[in-house]
Formats: sequence, structure tokens, C-alpha cells
Amino acid sequence: MGIKVFIDKCYGCKVCVPSCPFGIIEVIDKKAVIKDGCNLCGACVSACKFKAIEITREVETTIDKSLYKGVWVFAEQRGGKLANVTLELLGEGRKLADELKEPLVAVILGKGIESLSKKLIAQGADKVFVADAPELESFLEDSYTQVIVDLVKQERPNIILYGATAIGRSLAPKVAARLETGLTADCTGLEVDVAERNLLQTRPAFGGNLMATILCPNHRPQMATVRPKVFKPLTEDSARTGEITPVDLSAVKWDIRSKVLEVVKETGYIVNLEEANIIVSGGRGLCDPKNFAMVEELAKVLGGAVGASRAAVDAGWVPYAHQVGQTGKTVGPKIYFACGIHGAIQHMAGMSSADVIIAINKNPDAPIFKIATYGIVGDVREVLPLLTKEFQKAIGA
Repeated sequence: MGIKVFIDKCYGCKVCVPSCPFGIIEVIDKKAVIKDGCNLCGACVSACKFKAIEITREVETTIDKSLYKGVWVFAEQRGGKLANVTLELLGEGRKLADELKEPLVAVILGKGIESLSKKLIAQGADKVFVADAPELESFLEDSYTQVIVDLVKQERPNIILYGATAIGRSLAPKVAARLETGLTADCTGLEVDVAERNLLQTRPAFGGNLMATILCPNHRPQMATVRPKVFKPLTEDSARTGEITPVDLSAVKWDIRSKVLEVVKETGYIVNLEEANIIVSGGRGLCDPKNFAMVEELAKVLGGAVGASRAAVDAGWVPYAHQVGQTGKTVGPKIYFACGIHGAIQHMAGMSSADVIIAINKNPDAPIFKIATYGIVGDVREVLPLLTKEFQKAIGA
């Protein structure tokens, strides 16, 4: 795999020089020379009229897709309670599995979590793999990856879905790297090409300006993390039956490089951002960290979660766990309040899929208004208390 210049075909015309996006091609003694740093993009190959430049690539190994069957859902649980995104993925996974005529399988890891298996079957799973061990009590990348990779190599699933949560985003890339397969992150749409048994994975690209559909045709399993709140869970059916299979971990030689010493729960009014139906987010327009109390008050009245822009987090006003955006959490609530948030493209990429966006900003030209369902032009420090008071009245009534 590499790039080569055929000296006998090169006439030093210099057409290839401006075609290189990295500026690493020079013409020396009327011959093109490609310096270190080439990423084999092929721009120079297309530009050369004399076919003097050639790229050789590794030939993809063809796999037998018929050996891989089943749609798997990583059943994320925290403290013995299933994450909502798990139920959402089972609902969508059921549709994909039915189209492919393959089983829907849930994989759950933890300690003392076998009782959750019946709920997973009631929510659509045909089979549940239960990995129950003290080493899996708390989420650690090493232990969870080790169990899932071994199970995948043994069972050969076609598709694996994870929630795009803190756990899913941490676990899925490591599993994909170990299995040498692809991973599409932060998906908002899933379909299948039944003929080729390929998963069509749709996600926002370029800051949400367009939607890209990504395939992994040459590797298995196909893997994706999916945004919470994108899909709807099925209605629970307690009459459904399925197979519950304990994972034999007796021979596992655990390779865990870290351990959980203590779990410190954040105090105060907390609602999970990724699962919230209503989010009230604050930005630098609040002018003072003390004014975040107004954001928290409105969130509490509405039963929502507190979010923040990166600027507010970087300023130390709120913890990183509240950050919404490309470098924070991607959310999809029914209602999103953007309070004093200018609307950087990175922030909007993380919340633009909300059903209703209500923006409050004193700058009428703030970018946030371009995607807002409703906009209020005014000082957020004056508007928020009035909104909170009115919502209190309405909810009380």
C-alpha cells in the first residue's frame, strides 16, 4: 500500500503540484517528488494526464456474510435499572431483525442483573445473554470489552447497536477496534438493505448541515451507537417468551487495569440529560455563574434537566456533565430552552434534533434563532424569572 511516481512517464508539467491538499509534491529536475505525509487521497492521480502517479491499496478481504446472523442490542443498565435508550433500541432492533428474518438478541452485563432479562424479552428480545459477575458490577471499559468481544467471536452477530450515552460511546469504539470492524457514531436513522444484509446508518455530518448514510459492507459485525430519544420503545408484552442464556465466565482471565474506588452522586436536582424530555440550557449570556440558579429553577418547575453551552462549562460555571454539543452530549428532547446561548454550530449539532426549540437572547441576529421554533429577544436574566413564574401558575392551575 503506497504511492509511486513513474519517472519515465513524468514530464515535470507541475499539474499535480496544486492538486495536492497537503502541499507535499515538488517538481525536482523535471520530475515529481512526493514527500512524507501523503494520505493516499488520490487527488494527484486524477490530476496527472500522463498516468505517471499510481496508488496501490490493500485488497479488502471478502468475508462470508452468511456466517453472521442476529441483531444485537447492548442492554445498558445502571444500578440494576435499564437505561431508557435500551428499550428504544430494542424497539428499532425488532424492526431490523424482522426485515432480515434474524433473531433480536439483548446482551446485558453486570452483577445480580438476571431479573432484568424478562423485561428485555417483554420489550422485544428473542434471546438474552446474561453476563453476571462481580467484575462487571460497575462499568469499566476493560472488563465489559473483554466479555463482549469474546461473545461476539463465539456467536458472530450481524449487527450490534449501542446507545450513544457516556457508556455506549466509551465501550463501542474499543469493541470495534478489537474486532477490527467499523463503527458509526451518533446515528439518528437505521435501515437495512435486505439483499446485501447491510445496515444503512444515518447520522448528522458537517455540524448537522447534512445527513450522511454510512455502510460497512466488508466487515462484520456492523456496529452503531444511536442517539437516545430517536426511536420509540415497543409496548411491553409480559406474555412474550424467549431464551435466557447465562454467559460462562468461569474461564475468563480478567485483564482489568483500573477499578472503581467510590461512586460519588452529584447532589441537588438532577435529571439525566440524554433521557430528558425537557432541557433548559444556559450560556454565557447569563453573565454570572450565580444566575444559573434561574436555569435550574425553570428546569425544576418543568421537570426537566439542566444543560449548558461549552462556554459556560469552560468558564467553570457548571460541571462538564451538563455540556450539550459536539464535544458534550447529544440530546433530542421534546422541548429545548436555549437561554443566553449564542448558537455556535458545535452546540447546535448537539441539540438541533429537539422537537421544539425555544431561544432567549438579547441579540436578534444570534445564530440560535435560525433553528429556533420560538424566539424571545431580550435579556435572559429578565425573561427567565417571568417564564418560570408563568409556568408555575399554569402547572399549578
